[in-house]
Amino acid sequence: MQLLLDEDAPVQLLDSLRRLLPEHRVDHVQDLGWKGKKDRFLLRDASRRGYDALLTNDSAQLDDADESRAIRDSGLHHIRYRQDTRRGLDGLALAMASVLAALRGIMREPDAADGQRLVEVQAIQPGKRHRLTDPRTDPPRYWPSRVGQPHRPRRP
Repeated sequence: MQLLLDEDAPVQLLDSLRRLLPEHRVDHVQDLGWKGKKDRFLLRDASRRGYDALLTNDSAQLDDADESRAIRDSGLHHIRYRQDTRRGLDGLALAMASVLAALRGIMREPDAADGQRLVEVQAIQPGKRHRLTDPRTDPPRYWPSRVGQPHRPRRP
């Protein structure tokens, strides 16, 4: 399957997606010289070039009659995600993580589909995604007992 990333998809996704989807061709419109191309023409040209799916952050495409028609007529699977731009880099990180976490499964489903699919990536919700531990108060099992003493593995 061939996946095209729309202009609004971060180009930084490209390398990660290529690693996660080695059996698929993944390109960005920027690499094709299609940056700035209107969606109606982009969809048509992508279909003619053999692409099977478009990944976009433009969720308003389905709210526009002309763009919805262009999506339908292209036959491309339309994969969309949302990025909360109010959150700045945190919003970008959450959007990219959502796409990276979902896309392997998404690409398997349309491969087996009997027609065009519209896909909405479910966003990873903001919030704390880690746990901090203070080794002075809650040391791991094999943490050295004295603060400042380097940990040296036992010799057999």
